[in-house]
Amino acid sequence: MSAVPGSAPGSGKPTGRFRRMLDRLSTSQQDLESQELREDAETTGCTRIGDCQDRQIVTVTGTLRTVTLRPRAGVPALEAELFDGSAALDVVWLGRRSIVGIEPGRRLIASGRISIDRGRRVLFNPKYELRPLGRE
Repeated sequence: MSAVPGSAPGSGKPTGRFRRMLDRLSTSQQDLESQELREDAETTGCTRIGDCQDRQIVTVTGTLRTVTLRPRAGVPALEAELFDGSAALDVVWLGRRSIVGIEPGRRLIASGRISIDRGRRVLFNPKYELRPLGRE
């Protein structure tokens, strides 16, 4: 077997700009966004949510997918789902009904201690930094 010129060794697939363009055209928008979020977590030096363990102190980044007001033990709690392309975690601010800027689609960096609640990663009352809207 001979390799195709301009291909990855042993794969027979073309590399370079043309291949990247084909990959982008054949990849779903959701996959592209997930890849972008994973790369963002890597470049900011944050821990990937998929790698977070129970009781670990972490700094994570991602996009808020949902934001809801859900009482916990009779106390208002603002809950948001943060997704970084590898996994999701729940960010919970106890005693808050709303926080300016915390809305679906917003990117943020959050720091705190991860806990596992009913099989889901949760970050209670984290320190957080809202990321700028639009392209950075």
